[in-house]
Amino acid sequence: MANTKNRPVHQIRLSAIRAAIWLNQSDKTGESWFTVTVSRSYRDKEQLKDTTTFRRDDLPIVSKAIEMAYAWIWEQSAPGESEAIE
Repeated sequence: MANTKNRPVHQIRLSAIRAAIWLNQSDKTGESWFTVTVSRSYRDKEQLKDTTTFRRDDLPIVSKAIEMAYAWIWEQSAPGESEAIE
Protein backbone atom coordinates (compact mmCIF):
# COMPACT_ATOMS: atom_id res chain seq x y z
CA MET A 1 0.00 0.00 0.00
CA ALA A 2 1.71 3.13 -1.21
CA ASN A 3 0.65 6.71 -1.64
CA THR A 4 1.07 7.48 -5.34
CA LYS A 5 2.06 11.12 -4.74
CA ASN A 6 3.66 13.19 -2.03
CA ARG A 7 0.75 15.62 -2.03
CA PRO A 8 -3.02 15.31 -1.96
CA VAL A 9 -5.01 15.02 -5.19
CA HIS A 10 -7.58 17.46 -3.79
CA GLN A 11 -7.94 19.72 -0.75
CA ILE A 12 -10.96 21.31 0.86
CA ARG A 13 -10.32 24.35 3.05
CA LEU A 14 -12.95 25.83 5.31
CA SER A 15 -11.58 28.48 7.64
CA ALA A 16 -8.68 26.86 9.53
CA ILE A 17 -9.87 23.31 8.71
CA ARG A 18 -8.35 21.35 5.83
CA ALA A 19 -9.47 17.99 4.46
CA ALA A 20 -6.76 16.52 2.22
CA ILE A 21 -7.75 13.72 -0.15
CA TRP A 22 -5.04 11.24 -1.12
CA LEU A 23 -5.02 8.71 -3.93
CA ASN A 24 -3.49 5.39 -2.87
CA GLN A 25 -2.65 2.34 -4.94
CA SER A 26 -1.82 -1.24 -3.99
CA ASP A 27 1.55 -2.43 -5.26
CA LYS A 28 0.23 -6.00 -5.46
CA THR A 29 -3.15 -5.59 -7.16
CA GLY A 30 -2.99 -2.11 -8.67
CA GLU A 31 -6.28 -1.29 -6.95
CA SER A 32 -6.77 2.45 -6.22
CA TRP A 33 -8.66 4.12 -3.38
CA PHE A 34 -8.91 7.48 -1.67
CA THR A 35 -8.12 8.34 1.95
CA VAL A 36 -8.76 11.60 3.79
CA THR A 37 -6.78 13.41 6.47
CA VAL A 38 -8.21 16.35 8.40
CA SER A 39 -6.19 19.03 10.16
CA ARG A 40 -6.58 22.44 11.76
CA SER A 41 -4.11 25.30 11.28
CA TYR A 42 -3.15 27.55 14.17
CA ARG A 43 -0.52 30.11 15.07
CA ASP A 44 2.11 29.47 17.71
CA LYS A 45 3.71 32.87 18.16
CA GLU A 46 4.91 33.66 14.62
CA GLN A 47 4.81 30.09 13.31
CA LEU A 48 1.90 28.51 11.45
CA LYS A 49 1.34 24.91 12.60
CA ASP A 50 -1.15 22.09 12.00
CA THR A 51 -2.86 19.76 14.43
CA THR A 52 -5.27 16.85 14.15
CA THR A 53 -7.12 17.80 17.32
CA PHE A 54 -10.20 19.99 17.18
CA ARG A 55 -12.01 22.32 19.51
CA ARG A 56 -15.75 22.14 20.11
CA ASP A 57 -16.52 24.98 17.71
CA ASP A 58 -14.36 23.37 14.98
CA LEU A 59 -16.51 20.25 14.85
CA PRO A 60 -19.33 21.58 12.61
CA ILE A 61 -16.69 22.79 10.13
CA VAL A 62 -14.86 19.44 10.31
CA SER A 63 -18.17 17.71 9.63
CA LYS A 64 -18.83 19.90 6.58
CA ALA A 65 -15.29 19.39 5.22
CA ILE A 66 -15.67 15.61 5.57
CA GLU A 67 -19.06 15.74 3.84
CA MET A 68 -17.52 17.72 0.96
CA ALA A 69 -14.60 15.27 0.73
CA TYR A 70 -17.07 12.38 0.58
CA ALA A 71 -18.98 14.06 -2.25
CA TRP A 72 -15.77 14.79 -4.17
CA ILE A 73 -14.63 11.16 -3.89
CA TRP A 74 -18.01 9.91 -5.13
CA GLU A 75 -17.79 12.28 -8.10
CA GLN A 76 -14.43 10.77 -9.01
CA SER A 77 -15.82 7.24 -9.04
CA ALA A 78 -18.85 8.07 -11.20
CA PRO A 79 -19.43 6.26 -14.53
CA GLY A 80 -16.17 5.93 -16.43
CA GLU A 81 -14.44 5.23 -13.13
CA SER A 82 -11.08 4.22 -14.59
CA GLU A 83 -10.58 7.62 -16.30
CA ALA A 84 -11.67 9.63 -13.24
CA ILE A 85 -9.06 8.24 -10.89
CA GLU A 86 -6.08 8.64 -13.20
